[in-house]
Parts: sequence; structure tokens; C-alpha cells
Amino acid sequence: MTRSQVRDLIVEEFNVNHIFATSVATRIDRRIRKYEEIKSFFVDFCKNKPKPFVKWVGGKRQLLEQFKALGLYPPRNFDAENATYFEPFVGGGAVFFDLLPKNAVLSDWNEELVTTYNVIKDDVDNLIESLKNHKNEKEYFLSMRAKDLNELSDVEIASRFIYLNRTCFNGMYRVNKSGGFNVPFGKQKKPLICDEDNLRKVSAILENVSISKRDYKDVLNEAKKGDFVYFDPPYYPLNRTSNFTSYTADGFLEKEQEELRDTYFKLHKRGCFVMLSNSNTEFIRNIYSGLDKKIKINEVSASRMINSVASKRGKIKEVLVVNY
Repeated sequence: MTRSQVRDLIVEEFNVNHIFATSVATRIDRRIRKYEEIKSFFVDFCKNKPKPFVKWVGGKRQLLEQFKALGLYPPRNFDAENATYFEPFVGGGAVFFDLLPKNAVLSDWNEELVTTYNVIKDDVDNLIESLKNHKNEKEYFLSMRAKDLNELSDVEIASRFIYLNRTCFNGMYRVNKSGGFNVPFGKQKKPLICDEDNLRKVSAILENVSISKRDYKDVLNEAKKGDFVYFDPPYYPLNRTSNFTSYTADGFLEKEQEELRDTYFKLHKRGCFVMLSNSNTEFIRNIYSGLDKKIKINEVSASRMINSVASKRGKIKEVLVVNY
């Protein structure tokens, strides 16, 4: 069988999307062409599939099955063999790790996050050794939180980033106006600070993936007709008091959301497949309404997990804007 036939077999037999099936097919030795051999490889590959290495408020793992069930994801006509997947607000990378596209360009404005991705990609052994030295203690947590990043190596920055994420309150990432991480200690009894097995899987998957710190608008310099772009920006607040902002020291309010809308529309006109997540507010619905009849605003249900009062956490509506 050819690679495309192997891909089609995987899609049909295992009910997975064609992007992930292409990723699997490209990794199968060309000598493996019998059904049972392909099935065995697929099962083993799925068992060893990497997952996001950080918890991320607003991460999309909980919503992916809903996206699929609604027929909103991924775009059926995306050429997974030749086109490129872009994720300019990569965060925890739930969509990337779900699809594992053959060609991917990841980026984010969060410098610590990007450094962490690249350390996992290029120096995972030293990162793992560093992570094993951390302590799940409040005073130690506060001392790590207070460290000056300018005095740390890239491995130390990545190790600190993962440690704080794993041990802070609710796995939140939030910084103050000076750019300093300011989430309190989380008091988990046994947080998994060093998930060595998954870090090694992530490192292997990232081997040929571009990951950089840059503005999301830079996607306009690279994305071509037929490429797939997913935007998962800082959400517009449901109300001003609910805006716990900030993944960076800068806000992401009306002006920034409208600029993102303009970027979305330029990519749409270029012929890219574009998907965007955001809060279900009148403002967001208004700025994406009436752009083009192909651009649809869809409602999805998500769980709110960041309220400090457990009883106030629950289901809320979000929007998924797609142009395909």
C-alpha cells in the first residue's frame, strides 16, 4: 500500500481524523504494509502519544471531542501531507498534541513558555534532572516564584516554569503588570512535577517543529492558501470583574480583539482554513458577525475551573468561529 492508502485505512478502521492519520502514516516503516502490522503500529503509537506538558487555564482538551462531534474540527479539506498547521497562541498546545500535524509552526508571546517548549525539544535530559530536584513546599515555591529570570539558564527557566505550573493554585498562569508570576501556592499533596515519560515523548514529537516567541500577526507572513490556522487568544472577559488577565503583562481587550479579527479575515480571504476560540459575549459575536457568509459562529460548552469558590465553577458557553 502507498502512504496515502495507509492513511485512508487508518481513518476508516480507527475513526480518527485525517491529520492525525497522516502523522501516523508518515512514521510507519515502508516495509510495513499488512493490515495486522499497521494496526499494531497504530495501537502502539496511540499508547505513546504525547500530551500537553503543562496545565493551562482555557486549555482545549476538554472540548476537542465536542468540536469533532459538531463537525467543526478539523477541516476535512486540509492537505495534511503538504500544507502547514499554525498555532500562534499555542499555550498548552492541546490541539497540536491532538492532531500531531506533519508540518507545524507554533508560537506564543509568552517567552517563558516558548523557552520551555524549546528546552524540551533540545535539552530534555537536563530538564528532567532539574525537575527531579524541586520540592512541593510553600516556602520553596515562594523562593522559586521570586527568582530573577535574567539570572537563570534556559533549562532553569523551563524547570521553574513547569514546577510553578504543577504546584500553583489551579495550574493558572498569570503575571502582574511587571511581568512577574503571581499565582499562590496550590497545596496539592502529590503533584506530578516531573512527568519524565511524557516529556520524552513531547521532545521526540517536537523534533521538526518550529517554536518561537512572536506576535500572532506574523502568521500573515507565512500562512498560504490551504494552511490551517487555529487562534486561541486570551479570552475577552465575560465582564470586567471576571477578567483575571493576564498571560502576559499586556492586556487583550477591545482593540486587540478587533486587530485579531482583522487578521482572521485576511487569512480567510487568502484561502486558509481558520478556527478561533473565544468567550461567548455580545462583543465577540458582533465583531465576527457579517464578515462573510462562510464564517460561522458556533456555541460550545466549557467548564469554568478558575473560580476560587468551587461551587461557582461550572458549565459556560464559548464560541468557536470557523470559515470552513
